Amino acid sequence: MDTLLAALPLIIILVLMAWLRWGGAQAGAAGWLAALVIAALRFGVTPQALWWAQVQGITRAAYVLYIIWGALLFFRVTEADGTLKAMSDLLQQLSPGRMLQVLLLAWAFASFLQGVGGYGVPVAVVAPIMVTMGFPPLEAVVMPSMGQSWAVSFGSLGASFEALTSATGLEASFIAPWMAAILTVVCLLAGLAVLWVAGGKTALRSEAWPLVTMALAMSLAQYAAVAADLANIGALIGALAGLLTGGVWAVWRRRRVPTHEITPIPIKQTAVRMLPYAILIGIILAVNFIPLLDTLLNRWTLSVDVPALTLRDGTQIPADRTKSISVLGHPGAQLIYAALAALLIARLRGTLPPGSAAKIRKGVVGSGTKSSLGIMAMMAMATTMQMAGMVSELAEAMAALAGRFFPVISPFIGALGAFMTGSNTNSNVLLGAFQLQVARTLALHVPLVIALHNAGAAVGSVFGPAKIIVGCSTVGLSGQESGALRQTSRYGLTIVAVVAVLGFVIARLMPAA
Repeated sequence: MDTLLAALPLIIILVLMAWLRWGGAQAGAAGWLAALVIAALRFGVTPQALWWAQVQGITRAAYVLYIIWGALLFFRVTEADGTLKAMSDLLQQLSPGRMLQVLLLAWAFASFLQGVGGYGVPVAVVAPIMVTMGFPPLEAVVMPSMGQSWAVSFGSLGASFEALTSATGLEASFIAPWMAAILTVVCLLAGLAVLWVAGGKTALRSEAWPLVTMALAMSLAQYAAVAADLANIGALIGALAGLLTGGVWAVWRRRRVPTHEITPIPIKQTAVRMLPYAILIGIILAVNFIPLLDTLLNRWTLSVDVPALTLRDGTQIPADRTKSISVLGHPGAQLIYAALAALLIARLRGTLPPGSAAKIRKGVVGSGTKSSLGIMAMMAMATTMQMAGMVSELAEAMAALAGRFFPVISPFIGALGAFMTGSNTNSNVLLGAFQLQVARTLALHVPLVIALHNAGAAVGSVFGPAKIIVGCSTVGLSGQESGALRQTSRYGLTIVAVVAVLGFVIARLMPAA
């Protein structure tokens, strides 16, 4: 009974969004209300604990919303000054094949952004570009969502990985190589998903070799970085290897096209038009790799002290702090800096059409308001379920049913945690120690189980409702997130299922560790 009730808020959201086509804000509010009632009446959460769960949820939402509003501002500015169209034109000129353009942008470039920033930035930045290339908004969200999934674990400069090592107490060198190895499969499947969405079987046939070589380059480069104790930049290095490999394919194919059919690339003009993206990438790299700048920008943070709590059943929850938000160093702030720089450049060059200011303001406020409501509801629901122990209840029930088949269930548990919280990091914190405990109890190979959990969490994070709302907000789909949820869930769960089968086969061959 407890397991069914613990799952009910999730079931409500899935039914409302996937079948009844409710928007994220309405479905999130329904799931949030259900979680509050169940947590109070069945799981014994006191009013005080419920209150602080909402505080934690709102602060987590604020972290994500900072990114959304920053991404919307950057998107609207670059849309107004023609940068988005210029990016689309450049990709089409660089590569004569549309599907290779998709691999470069929705797979490799999105993964690069995940490596240096993450937290929803890749989809928020890439999806609008895909729309300018002629893809429907729904496909424009799904492709980069799936494309960057393999880079989540060692992306964001290793935030998720650091959370996992902290939660489990395991040495990085003990689990990191296995995580990178399992993510090799995720990388290839992510590329397959991108091509399938873009062009189906025809795309898979035409781009088989670029797909395989780029996947190998990205996976091997990430594995090499991790093995060299550079896990914090593993995804960044892997994505750069993918971009380089894809670029080689593009140049090779371009040379095979008759000269009169090739549109010359005006290098100087292109460099100027691409300047906003170069500035964005430069800002992200500078903040994350220049210690002095990192210290300066992250000096001012906002957080709330949460007191020690006692639930009705006597469970003690120690005092804590809410998620810290860096006022000036946050990924959302970095997007705003890039947007303001792009706006200044556009004004100096005179590329903003009359009325652009009002259009930018209207676009940002219109999309951001709808997305904000959905994000706040989803995050508050997630923290309520965590406080009540509903997430642990679901995970333990799945483990009890699995037994020796736990390697099959492990990635789904990771995906469940990420789906609920919208974060691989949160899933690692919430369920990493649990996965370790079950692996040891069942005498399973610990690094393998942790790697399976992490792979599931990485993929699950990209089709969590909160992330879906982020992606849809920049392509005009706010309030219409149900289609994106259905598609990303279908592709994501397929990838998780393949990882699960692979994990079971490997577990049969591996001794406990």
